[in-house]
Amino acid sequence: MGDLEIVTFIVIGMNAVVSLKGFNDTYFFDKYKFNVGAIKLGEQLRVITSGFLHVDVTHLFVNMLTLYFFSGVVINYTGTINFFVIYLGSLILGNLFSLYFHRDEDHYTAVGASGAVMGILYAAILLEPGMTLGLFFLLPIPAYMFGIGYLLYTIYGMKNRIGNIGHDAHFGGAMGGYFITLIFEPWVFSEHLLMVVLLFIPLIVLFILQKNGKL
Repeated sequence: MGDLEIVTFIVIGMNAVVSLKGFNDTYFFDKYKFNVGAIKLGEQLRVITSGFLHVDVTHLFVNMLTLYFFSGVVINYTGTINFFVIYLGSLILGNLFSLYFHRDEDHYTAVGASGAVMGILYAAILLEPGMTLGLFFLLPIPAYMFGIGYLLYTIYGMKNRIGNIGHDAHFGGAMGGYFITLIFEPWVFSEHLLMVVLLFIPLIVLFILQKNGKL
């Protein structure tokens, strides 16, 4: 087992241990889940701990499977430490994004590593935009098309409150991976400038919608 596998499985292991504890301990789950009211009262640690809890085994499996597929690309380019920074930074930014959009909903709760995983996915797209992703594990599409399309869908989901999904945390996490990767790997600007610009477009759309009260 090489370094890439060890680092990836450490993160997956952390998620699995905390999530399994939450599955079997309601008090633990409620104490560390994302909750707007509790965070506003000073329990800021929930911004981080909620990212290691999951609703059920399926939720955990999907997030960790996605992380497994794309973590190697990010680690290969950025190294172990920066991978952790991108992961945690995306997790935190995703939840802060969610906190902002739900700031007046004290009852709002959420859990999951989706924001962090989206950060790793978008970091991988920036670093290797030419790679192909299997949509639903069947339909191959270019990574950059998925990236742009998913962010636009996420904005649509935020606007229309589609499903029991933290679209805002997904968007914030993706942007965390985007910006932190550009800080660590500035060569991306010159090598993949078009991709940098294209992935920035959904952020402009979000800003315009927010400024005009459409979100």
